[in-house]
Amino acid sequence: MKLPLLHQDPHLLVVDKPADLLTVPDRHDPDLPNLKQLLSEQYGQVIPVHRLDRPTTGLLVFARTPEAHRSLSMQFEARDVEKVYLALVDGVPDPDEATIDEPIAPHPSKVGQMLVSNRGGKFARTDYKVMEVLGKFSLVGVQIFTGRTHQIRVHLAYIGHPLLVDPFYGKRTEFFLSELKGRRYNKGKHEEERPLLSRVPLHASRLGFTHPVTGEWLHFEAELPKDMRAMVRQLGKWG
Repeated sequence: MKLPLLHQDPHLLVVDKPADLLTVPDRHDPDLPNLKQLLSEQYGQVIPVHRLDRPTTGLLVFARTPEAHRSLSMQFEARDVEKVYLALVDGVPDPDEATIDEPIAPHPSKVGQMLVSNRGGKFARTDYKVMEVLGKFSLVGVQIFTGRTHQIRVHLAYIGHPLLVDPFYGKRTEFFLSELKGRRYNKGKHEEERPLLSRVPLHASRLGFTHPVTGEWLHFEAELPKDMRAMVRQLGKWG
């Protein structure tokens, strides 16, 4: 697999992760393709600094030395990095720009899921801004200052605007054109409708941090992946 590499030096790599690829090996099935393994095969030792969920696309930094990993990890823990995401959500958040400051905890009965809870919840802060209104949907820019599991998905669902497709926290597992076009949608007699989108529409679009050796501020941007761009076009046309 050819990986879109945005930056390479002896200390770190910055890559634009494609959808449906794990960041690190799966605990239960280590043979599943993952970014750490693919990068290690091409560039030697890499050490993950942070992670993206399997369906999420976008920017990730990997350290190439223990010293670089230590420095980058400290920046992430101190919240000295810039992390901006783009998400497609149900509805139009009101106000169109706000902070969500709610603790997040593991769901007590649903394995792998999280929820907003004061009982055992950890501090989490998410800032959002509506970037584009697409009929009954929105493209939202999100900046996170903590790195809780599923933080963006949980927080946006909490305010009533879950991601367009989200099997854990949203209304759908797939999004179909027929939902947008309604009665205007015409399907062939023997044609099976394919989904426009079948993953969580979340993309890590901007990443900034201080280089662990040179001290230079590095800033990277990654454009929306093809499936999300297509979804924006369709929502703008029919939404």
